[in-house]
Amino acid sequence: MAPESLTMNDVRPFFDTTTLVGDPDDARSRFDQDGYLVVRGLLPAPVVEDLRRQFLPVLRQAGWIATDSPATDQIADPSAFAVEPEPAYQKVYNQLYSLPAFHALQHRSELMDLVGALLDAPVMPHPRIIARVMFPDHTAHTTPAHQDFPPIQGTADTITAWIPLTDLPAEMGGLEIAAGSHRQGVFDFVPALGAGGTEITDPLDGAWVGGTFEQGDVLFFHSMTVHRGAPASGSRLRLSVDMRFQRLADPIAPGSLGPHDPDISWEQIYEGWAPGQHQYYWRDWDLNVGEFDTQYNDKRDAMAFELAAKGDVEARAALLRIVARNPDPEKQRKAAEALATLDADTA
Repeated sequence: MAPESLTMNDVRPFFDTTTLVGDPDDARSRFDQDGYLVVRGLLPAPVVEDLRRQFLPVLRQAGWIATDSPATDQIADPSAFAVEPEPAYQKVYNQLYSLPAFHALQHRSELMDLVGALLDAPVMPHPRIIARVMFPDHTAHTTPAHQDFPPIQGTADTITAWIPLTDLPAEMGGLEIAAGSHRQGVFDFVPALGAGGTEITDPLDGAWVGGTFEQGDVLFFHSMTVHRGAPASGSRLRLSVDMRFQRLADPIAPGSLGPHDPDISWEQIYEGWAPGQHQYYWRDWDLNVGEFDTQYNDKRDAMAFELAAKGDVEARAALLRIVARNPDPEKQRKAAEALATLDADTA
């Protein structure tokens, strides 16, 4: 089972680093110390709002937004609850993924320039971007404490820009950071529900920071920095996007050059796009594409099969990822059988 103590720590407020943006040396020093930066109002709110409003019709048509209130209110329909990478979720998710405005956001100078200053080098945005649609009051599926490096790999000096698409008051949660955790290597982990399917076993007491967000705020963090979602309550869907950046000269894993869902191609995503909207932009660079080390996924998967055999629902997210993304058909079959048994036993 996932360690219960991870949700019981006191959370201190973020250190607001907005004023450091104009001084690259100070910003870099603070990022190296804490493994994160919070920059208030970095992106123009109308730009973020435009992307949110392009998400809303897709979510409404899918039934994720209740029909008895304006779509702009983002009131969730609880009966439509789905999680990544269930097929019902992926079908809607891939429609969001095909919006040109979603992919254009990562190329904005506000993001590129700041990450370039933090890494002190020319940088590239990863083609693989991520959207998060979180239903409220499903605490068990809140993103658990984890590190991004094991599933991303390439260079450890990958920086994520986490961008909420709306204001996030305390009840809607947000993202929390274990400050300084990026300097402690890869933590031990166990399978868990929520995005990523793993949770670190160290509670990191005393390290957690968090707080509220406004539209236009951006949270940057290192790929080794432990982070987690704060539980979302209330009635509204929580919408956010992840965009990742690295030095152009550093190694990148093959998966970071593909769509988030391996079952959809760039050709499908770009269908109907006008020319000049950043299609295949990374092909202009001579990239250092490295191998993906499967040791972390293999460890997670082995533990997930053991937990599933015991009827432990914490295995479910990892099993879903094996079925949806593992290249081994036999392993996919085994995971599908384990998942079916687990779901039948817990129905």
